[in-house]
Amino acid sequence: MSDVNPYQSLRTQIDAAAQYLDISAGQLERLKTPERILETNLSVEMDDGSVEVFRAYRSQFNGDRGPYKGGIRYHPQVDRDEVKALSGWMVYKTATGDIPLGGGKGGIVIDPSSYSESELERVTRSFAKELTPLIGADRDVPAPDVNTGQREMNWIKDTYETLENTTEPGVITGKDLASGGSEGRVEATGRSTVVAAREAFEYLGKDIEGATVAVQGYGNAGWIAAKLLHEMGANVVAVSDSSGAIYSDESFDPVAVKDYKRETGSVVGYPDTAEELTNDELLTLDVDLLIPAALENAIHESLAHDIAADVISEAANGPITPAADDVLNDRETLVIPDILANAGGVIVSYFEWVQNRQRFYWSEERVNEELDSIIVEQFGNLVDAYEERNLPSLRTAAYVVALQRVMNAGEQRGTWP
Repeated sequence: MSDVNPYQSLRTQIDAAAQYLDISAGQLERLKTPERILETNLSVEMDDGSVEVFRAYRSQFNGDRGPYKGGIRYHPQVDRDEVKALSGWMVYKTATGDIPLGGGKGGIVIDPSSYSESELERVTRSFAKELTPLIGADRDVPAPDVNTGQREMNWIKDTYETLENTTEPGVITGKDLASGGSEGRVEATGRSTVVAAREAFEYLGKDIEGATVAVQGYGNAGWIAAKLLHEMGANVVAVSDSSGAIYSDESFDPVAVKDYKRETGSVVGYPDTAEELTNDELLTLDVDLLIPAALENAIHESLAHDIAADVISEAANGPITPAADDVLNDRETLVIPDILANAGGVIVSYFEWVQNRQRFYWSEERVNEELDSIIVEQFGNLVDAYEERNLPSLRTAAYVVALQRVMNAGEQRGTWP
């Protein structure tokens, strides 16, 4: 992984798009800077009676278009700049999707695999206690992210409701269905990545049926994307996780690979593998579609020169560094930016929030139809901006569209005091 600072990457991406907008230096700096950051130390008792201290963060980047919205991740590499960057990307992701939310992000510096379920519950509830004054259905609405899921969201919801003596399912999204979650939420990020790829192939006059696909990262977003592409007739020829990558001469069955990973802890060693590769080798395979679905900065400048895919749909947040982006633009690789491609998670989180507010719940079919409709419409908006303004990439187009929407909301609100 590259050591590029993700917050600097975000600021570079915003600066690149701001060249195409009428924006003052003060406005621009406001759009590149978080409004507030919680940095806290959680003292938590372990199962053996000892106490450990965990550093935790919550960044609220911009709320001009609605309540802050964004996930909470558990990972040893979580730090202040990463959380700032991810909260900023959320602002422009919600704006690109044109949903009425802002951007936030949180994280705890922890390797969850090293702790028991009861220890993780105490860590989660300790963080939820610190978050309670800052979050709420009209303030800040967290969600799952790396190494968190329905279980952790249920704990946070319960802690908040207990402390506030209320019932407020809309305080958090990504919950279990029985706790007020939405149908279609688990598949949403992978689904939007695939819908965006489908639209890109149509834009290029290509057919996704029969296309070769490589997926880097076989967590929730990666494996769901692989499954949906397989169902559309694409050939998933390579997948990977943190242990390494596997390659097939024809096509993997994504569900069978997922079952194998669930049993063994890794995709490596899957019986129908023709060849085992490194993650970098997977990223540089000559395929029609590449889906980076792991962590940020996976594709750096030197690696970008070896990328052979025709289309990249970013399931991860910030998987391509700005310098690598420049290389891919020069090579005319079509990159569908993360703030549209993986926006399915936050879009269906928005649907969940709406359902929680109304106490009226939708079918999975309706959720998927609404998601598909938004991705198709907003992909069209990006292409229009890209072509009409003669922009260098779809990423620049996404930031131009998103910045304009956030800037308009800020101007309409005015500055107080």
